[in-house]
Amino acid sequence: MLQINYLKENAEEAIQHLVRRNFAKAEELVKVAISIDEKRRETQVESDKIKAEANSLAKEIGQLMKQGKKEQAEKIKTQTTELKQKDKTLSAELAEFENELQEILYQIPNIPHPSVPVGKSDEDNEEIERLGGIPTLHEKAKPHWELIEDYDLIDFKIGNKVTGAGFPFYKGKGARLQRALINFFLDEAQAAGYTEIQPPLLINQDSGIGTGQLPDKEGQMYHVQNEDFYLIPTAEVPITNMLRGEILNEKELPLKLTGYTPCFRREAGTWGAQVRGLNRLHQFDKVELVQIQTPEKSYETLDEMCTHVKGLLTKLELPFRILRLCGGDLGFTSALTFDFEVYSAGQKRWLEVSSVSNFETFQANRMKLRYRDANNKKQLVHTLNGSALALPRIVASILENNQQENKIKIPKILIPYTNFEEI
Repeated sequence: MLQINYLKENAEEAIQHLVRRNFAKAEELVKVAISIDEKRRETQVESDKIKAEANSLAKEIGQLMKQGKKEQAEKIKTQTTELKQKDKTLSAELAEFENELQEILYQIPNIPHPSVPVGKSDEDNEEIERLGGIPTLHEKAKPHWELIEDYDLIDFKIGNKVTGAGFPFYKGKGARLQRALINFFLDEAQAAGYTEIQPPLLINQDSGIGTGQLPDKEGQMYHVQNEDFYLIPTAEVPITNMLRGEILNEKELPLKLTGYTPCFRREAGTWGAQVRGLNRLHQFDKVELVQIQTPEKSYETLDEMCTHVKGLLTKLELPFRILRLCGGDLGFTSALTFDFEVYSAGQKRWLEVSSVSNFETFQANRMKLRYRDANNKKQLVHTLNGSALALPRIVASILENNQQENKIKIPKILIPYTNFEEI
């Protein structure tokens, strides 16, 4: 979340930035947050004053008792009792103001980076790079949902029977291709200096709040109500929250962490041809990259992470493009996001397979994740993460772009992992 001191010192600037991301309540919520904070501070000052007065009277009572002036001491005790009651009331008011302020700040999204283009939807995102030729020999190319049936790779009907829609079974070479991609992505991350983490798939409420998934405004998370746990929507959540509440040393940064997990998303309200087959699932596999960095170097790190994702897609021989997300399409917690999209020869459209984002201090402020700088001063870190990569649409693109008359070729980089060259 945004820091209240930033909003107080830069209110008009913050409102203008939030308007760039089409946040309709920008002015209202910023002003409410500042107003609540002023009341909170006034209450804190009054509470501190009463505490100081009560402490002073307590010392005076001690001196009077030593002097044998018990009657005078008893009179002052009555005053301290009244002061303690006032302070109790003020403490309750202070806690209420703090809760109100936090709830308001939870509703305000991150400030977009100056390079974020103005726009209302994904149609306004800025294409900044395109690599790999779009296949032209597939005028009659089949979409992946036909190919997976033709080659018996993935079964949605069994998934629907066992669980429900959006929970497919991977079979035979389909399962091996899936495992090959996971291992390839993890090996590449390890070679780039990332430490592999295998986190839990369930998180508590504090973790969801820490990285900004909670409060869950769109109802996308699966909630295990009996235990008050949430199924993770991405490995970013448990991996970043490993460090919640920690104070790191600057020499430890950057921290580079990676992890493979299944991911769970309700995807409420999605429908139509755009979500057919592997395009949108309730459970899917993903390898995630997380970095914790100093503010001065975080945008260099963002470029480095984008380069890593470019390398993966290039090695997979997939045509792809990179988009800088506009204000209207930017995620709630992100300051700047680059989306990577691969081309789908069977569907004749682009499919998002990765988002790489810098959250600056937004998540760190929620998690109270800080570091000591060279002057031994505590500072909030910057947090970053990126998909490297999400598997379903990568699988879809590999199948569609590499289909031939009676077979599907496997990208050369994956053959050592699959132990087969074609399907």
